[in-house]
Amino acid sequence: MSDGDYDYLIKFLALGDSGVGKTSLLYQYTDGKFNSKFITTVGIDFREKRVVYRANGPDGAIGRGQRIHLQLWDTAGQERFRSLTTAFFRDAMGFLLLFDLTNEQSFLNVRNWISQLQMHAYCESPDVVLCGNKSDLVDQRVVKEEDARELAEKYGIPYFETSAANGTNISKAIEMLLDLIMKRMERCVDKSWIPEGVVRSNGHNSTEHLNENKEKGGCGC
Repeated sequence: MSDGDYDYLIKFLALGDSGVGKTSLLYQYTDGKFNSKFITTVGIDFREKRVVYRANGPDGAIGRGQRIHLQLWDTAGQERFRSLTTAFFRDAMGFLLLFDLTNEQSFLNVRNWISQLQMHAYCESPDVVLCGNKSDLVDQRVVKEEDARELAEKYGIPYFETSAANGTNISKAIEMLLDLIMKRMERCVDKSWIPEGVVRSNGHNSTEHLNENKEKGGCGC
């Protein structure tokens, strides 16, 4: 696909404590590579990837493919960058929230990150996928899978155990987040929740291209 050859531009934001593997996970997804050296993200960075999204209809049929240009924003986890990173929350449509399966404190801090999202994102219940990263480090693991799943269920969000080193479940997590976003757009009569400038369809506002739901109601925020 050429630079302008896509239906939608969608921004995702990766969140979590410093060192949980946000940069490595995004780099593995976009480039299929892993850098074992830890390099702290300063402020904000982003990566891009083109994908094709096909929704499953109520009868199980696969719909026409939508060409998606993903912008994957990588945020610094350190507290000193918090005011900068939270400024980007409202511009994102979906969030990948990461913790480190070998670091219990990063797991305990998931609640704090969700509180930040509830305050700063486009609504109080944004689409989030929780990722327990570094699943390949089995011998160093300290967070139990059942505890992570219990926390995810508490907040009503999907959970995946991922590895930036070998790519385990990274595509599945991002595809799940994209599916949540596309379905939210389809069911929302009121498109005002969509961050300005985030969604485009070949230069036009995406709401012109979505099937409008004739029933009264608002966004499922």
